[in-house]
Amino acid sequence: MDIEKQETIRKLVDDLGAQDLVVVIGAADPEVASITAETVTFGDPSFAGPLAGVSLRLPVYHILEPEVKSAIPAEVYEEQAGFMELVADTEEIGRIFTEIRERLERV
Repeated sequence: MDIEKQETIRKLVDDLGAQDLVVVIGAADPEVASITAETVTFGDPSFAGPLAGVSLRLPVYHILEPEVKSAIPAEVYEEQAGFMELVADTEEIGRIFTEIRERLERV
């Protein structure tokens, strides 16, 4: 996750608080999606950006997870994210994000 996006997320949390925010990630690559999810939940693992050492504890989902897909009108989802279902490993992404949310509950 680049520095500008980290700054934006941190500003949103500072301005609005974390209690009403949920992060939805759309990276098709499971590793990129995982690092992004970890960054907004537990802090920047590279210790290089504004979220270095900052655990925002934000709930995080992937656009391909059923919980997100069902909350978006079908035609909008298909137009904006449907193609990703053809190329992304949805099972692996779902497993990663479930694991991150479970870790968040335990911390």
